[in-house]
Amino acid sequence: MTRAMILAAGRGERLRPYTDHLPKPLLEVAGKRLIVRHLESLAAAGIREVVINIGHLGDRIVESLGHEWHGLRIIYSDERSGRLETGGALIRALPYLGSAPFLLVNGDICTDFPWDLLMQESRASVHLVLVPNPAHHPAGDFALHAGVVALQGEERHTYAGIARIDPALLQAYPEQSAPLAPWLRQWIAEGIVAGTLYRGIWTDVGTPERWQLAQEICRIRQDGI
Repeated sequence: MTRAMILAAGRGERLRPYTDHLPKPLLEVAGKRLIVRHLESLAAAGIREVVINIGHLGDRIVESLGHEWHGLRIIYSDERSGRLETGGALIRALPYLGSAPFLLVNGDICTDFPWDLLMQESRASVHLVLVPNPAHHPAGDFALHAGVVALQGEERHTYAGIARIDPALLQAYPEQSAPLAPWLRQWIAEGIVAGTLYRGIWTDVGTPERWQLAQEICRIRQDGI
């Protein structure tokens, strides 16, 4: 496994006016851009090629990172003419992702998740990383039973925006604007989704308040390193 995709095309409506002039993945947390944190950790795990989908202010991301970053090759999947949502973004990026499973991460999270947990051989077509429910999402998304993600369960957790996906699963879908969540629920119902509950550092940057929280949480990680 040598490829990953970073989702970076979102508008960041709830973070306006900050995102009126800067795409959300370029926001700094504890002195470092969110997307740079991902590139650093992915490179350290052995990833050599990263696909980044770009939409809102995507030119700023290209200008900031270029096409080669500290040994990582960067390929841009262009959605500047119209955002495709996560599912559609994956379909458009398929030509760049190859035939082997790839890592997927939301560009607006800050975490110290160890990618090697997803780099191991697995029979599961999809592997999701879940986290304890944050205050803004107390109901969670999915349950986890013996390493298998379930739609129902007494204890539910939140999808972290981190996954490993076999691209063979995506071949049947047309390229159009489509969310990923319905596909995940379908795959979970089919019993082909493994899961890991991660209790380390994780926060998303979805609002000014959560951006401030990320500053505090991820500074702990940075100071620890």
